Amino acid sequence: MTTETPSKPNRLTGAFVQSVEGFGRGLIDVIATIGGVVAMGLDIFRWSVRRPFRLNNLFTQLDFVGVGSIFIVGLTGSFTGMVFALQTSTAFALFDAESLVGPTVALTLTRELSAVFAALMVTMRAGSAMCTELGTMRVSEQVDALETMAVNPVQYLLVPRVLAGLFMVPALTMLFNTTGMTGAYIVAVFGLGISPGTFLSRTQQWMAPSDVYEGLIKGAIFGLAVALICCFKGYNASGGAKGVGQATTEAMVASALSIFILDFIVGMMMH
Repeated sequence: MTTETPSKPNRLTGAFVQSVEGFGRGLIDVIATIGGVVAMGLDIFRWSVRRPFRLNNLFTQLDFVGVGSIFIVGLTGSFTGMVFALQTSTAFALFDAESLVGPTVALTLTRELSAVFAALMVTMRAGSAMCTELGTMRVSEQVDALETMAVNPVQYLLVPRVLAGLFMVPALTMLFNTTGMTGAYIVAVFGLGISPGTFLSRTQQWMAPSDVYEGLIKGAIFGLAVALICCFKGYNASGGAKGVGQATTEAMVASALSIFILDFIVGMMMH
């Protein structure tokens, strides 16, 4: 008895159909996630202006997201400024334009890098913890217990975390600006021999307050997006410990992608 093997065109057709189906499922998941995040954001906004105002929960999250991230953001900012000053000085030395190291680092940090890197640090440190904590509460039915006690879980759990992301990422962005420029100054002045007066005067000449404001606006948008995504993934986790781990992984990937996508969109809108 002989068995017929599928022909090559049939195999190619099957692979193509599977690829299209996989792409379609992924696209549907992305759209569903975006819709869920937006709906949750509107719900959080509605509950954030209703009593009771749980200030203790808010200050706890402000401390966790902001104060707890000071060291890692400051350290990252310092070495980012150092590396960027070192690399730009090498390029500007080809044109005898080392005096532009200061303003170049300042504009790059204030407009782009500070907000992006600060949001990424918050994502890795605080966002993952938010998602894991909420996911654990969901799968262990602690969220259902809050509803049983007539406590709205959105107001109690999500509002403080999202507001903390919205308020603290811009503050951490300013910290990144400060430590980044300090690191750049140390490398440029003490390492490369650039005049301190030239470094500071050129930076003041080329940098405007609008550059700082742009970074702060981006930081607020990134912080809001990261907090919403992490809270959404954790709040809707299912499947026990494995489901919580998968939700955290998805939250980290989605948050990082959203930061870079929003960076481009906001940058286009502000220029």
